[in-house]
Amino acid sequence: MRKKIVAGNWKCNTTLQEGVALAKEVEKLYSEKGDKNVVVVLGTPFTHITEVQKTVSNVGVAAQNCAAEAKGAFTGEVSAEMIKSTGAKYVILGHSERREYYGETSETLNKKVALTLQNGLTPIYCCGEALAIREAGTQKQYVINQLKETIFKLSEEDFKKIVIAYEPIWAIGTGKTASSAQAQEMHKDLRDSIAANYNKAIADQTSILYGGSCKASNAKELFANPDVDGGLIGGAALQAEEFLGIVNAF
Repeated sequence: MRKKIVAGNWKCNTTLQEGVALAKEVEKLYSEKGDKNVVVVLGTPFTHITEVQKTVSNVGVAAQNCAAEAKGAFTGEVSAEMIKSTGAKYVILGHSERREYYGETSETLNKKVALTLQNGLTPIYCCGEALAIREAGTQKQYVINQLKETIFKLSEEDFKKIVIAYEPIWAIGTGKTASSAQAQEMHKDLRDSIAANYNKAIADQTSILYGGSCKASNAKELFANPDVDGGLIGGAALQAEEFLGIVNAF
């Protein structure tokens, strides 16, 4: 049975002190009244990972990115090996903001995915389309092509270690949300494409998260879909009670 996962992406938010306080609150709320059938992950800034990792025991920790190189003269970069050394278990890769603002290509992401897997970390691999692509009706082809250029090149054994997050880019930070039917349609398309590229058993065990303005008020409807296995949560992850409401929405 595939995992239900709710992962917070804090993005470029919170000071170290604020982040540690938020992590403590999430850990406390989840420990006391969270759905233990749901895997909870906090995607913190690099500066926070070590201290947050010390703070939590029931909640996982993710980096929001990693370097495309293993080590060397790459000032400002943080390698997968460095992330592993903090105790974090996950890395968010291919987020639309990384692709759009920092020019990350499929070639770059292939390197990052490989290094993440080599270091025993779980990639939360993001894919999704902009509004113009959605309006043109080509979103299925576009998103599946993102996977064909990257994670569909992995062996079966490595692909089994991947978590996918579908992001309708037009619904991130805009207040818009894909309808429950739109989310289910794309998630099913993704699962069908995994089955076609690998097999049905692998498709059935792959967790596919929804990543577009999910909050406690709409999470229950979204998560009720058979192919929506959780969420990659942005703004709502910065409020512990709201985040727990999403965790408990299954």
